[in-house]
Amino acid sequence: MRSFTFHLTMLAIKLKGIKKDFSKSSIAYKQIRKEDIHMPKGRFFVQNTIQTFKVLDSTITEIGLNKDAHKLLLFIPGGAFVSGPAQHHWDTLKEIAKRSDYKIWMCDYPKAPENQIEKISENIDFIYFSALQNYAANQISIIGDSVGATLITALMQRLVLKKVELPSRIILVSPVMDSSLTNPEIEALDKVDPMLSKRGVLSAKKMCAGKTDLKDPIISPLYGKFKGFPSTTLFLAQNDIMYPDGKLAEIKMKKSHVNIEVIEGNGMPHIWPFLPVMKEAKTALNKIIETINANDIRS
Repeated sequence: MRSFTFHLTMLAIKLKGIKKDFSKSSIAYKQIRKEDIHMPKGRFFVQNTIQTFKVLDSTITEIGLNKDAHKLLLFIPGGAFVSGPAQHHWDTLKEIAKRSDYKIWMCDYPKAPENQIEKISENIDFIYFSALQNYAANQISIIGDSVGATLITALMQRLVLKKVELPSRIILVSPVMDSSLTNPEIEALDKVDPMLSKRGVLSAKKMCAGKTDLKDPIISPLYGKFKGFPSTTLFLAQNDIMYPDGKLAEIKMKKSHVNIEVIEGNGMPHIWPFLPVMKEAKTALNKIIETINANDIRS
């Protein structure tokens, strides 16, 4: 049985027209960007924003209740490569900050179509290397949703190749593992996915790829290698067009002997742990925070 708040959330998603925005052959990125929040308001953020600084072309907002915390969580938000962060990202960050002893970097990286995947990836690399200047690798965790999780996965692949120290754990929420969206199972899910549509998502990926092949691991990490990955928590939503490729990534990770925990949202939509109000989202976010705190105990 789904909660009452689940049905309320699905109605809100429908009335908001999110699926419509993602159903156009050329994604309405300017419309989607109207939901962007680059500097959050409210007492919590006024009191607990430690600093804001630049890394290349990215803006980092550092949040923490304990300014002396020696642990760092990098938050790489999604937004189809064309938008973000949005309110639900800041709300999630706030809840994690209140219930853990981490400093958190909200990473507002460059977006397409003004920027392509090579530049975006370069920014993500520099953010991680900046973190390593101040924190031991085993004191760093990384979380991201949708294409944020894409960027994290591709980053891990590059770090392994370069033999760079890896973070302690990564948490991937509804990752986009294959930007080409060629998996035939996507067609059936497109009919039931309440948020995303293949047409608009593919348009956004093409904007971001530029001249890069959509199956290049830099934007489609499913085609890269997973051997040597850090401990990974993977959240997959069953009513999400990203689900089939997420399952394929899960298989590849397990074959590569990655220490992976998979949480599937039965009947859940894309990035459900980050959605407001919904009881099922709160349960999933509790799991995320438990994972972050358990990782702290192990380290």
